[in-house]
Amino acid sequence: TSGMVVGLGTGSTAYFAVERLGEKLKSGELKDIVAIPTSIRTKEQAEGLDIPLVTLDTHPVLDVAIDGADEYDDDLNLVKGRGGALLREKMVEVQAKKFIVIVDDSKKVPGLGVSGAMPVEVTPFCWEYTLNKLKGASSIAGCDAKLRMEGDKPYVTDNDNYIVDLYFEEPIKDANAAAKEILEMVGVVEHGLFLDMTTAVIVAGKDGVEVIEK
Repeated sequence: TSGMVVGLGTGSTAYFAVERLGEKLKSGELKDIVAIPTSIRTKEQAEGLDIPLVTLDTHPVLDVAIDGADEYDDDLNLVKGRGGALLREKMVEVQAKKFIVIVDDSKKVPGLGVSGAMPVEVTPFCWEYTLNKLKGASSIAGCDAKLRMEGDKPYVTDNDNYIVDLYFEEPIKDANAAAKEILEMVGVVEHGLFLDMTTAVIVAGKDGVEVIEK
């Protein structure tokens, strides 16, 4: 609604939400909206649509944040960050009074970590040391850890960090314990487990749209 501070997510789903917000502002249907983007590419998209942008420095509390997710479970916990924007996404979305996640039904999982990479943003300094520390963490024992590449060079985030992707044969047994252990490692900047943050998940499926609320 008009007058809100809105967090703009990153990725294919969020792209359409940003486009829609731009349309509603242009038509005058919405007024006095300011937005906080979660990546350089979302910032550029929003600027192209004349959406007024601010930062957490001046607007530390958001009314709503809208984003996609790579996985969601029955408790509406998420894996995010396969697009590489996990740090800025989490910084913005954790400050939102409401966090709305838009996904298709293929993103539903029996437990987090099973459908692909669970990303961890790490410092480039001694990244291999951090990767090996992640491999040895008891809460995620048995995971495979790989440095994300872009061509023949390490993938670099908007924050000039690297990403180590964790791969699991089975769901993460205790996501809260894993989140805590990973984040306590020196060299880790942030991880892609978004726990106890989601207000509602909007799921698009072949039978239509379903809204699942916490």
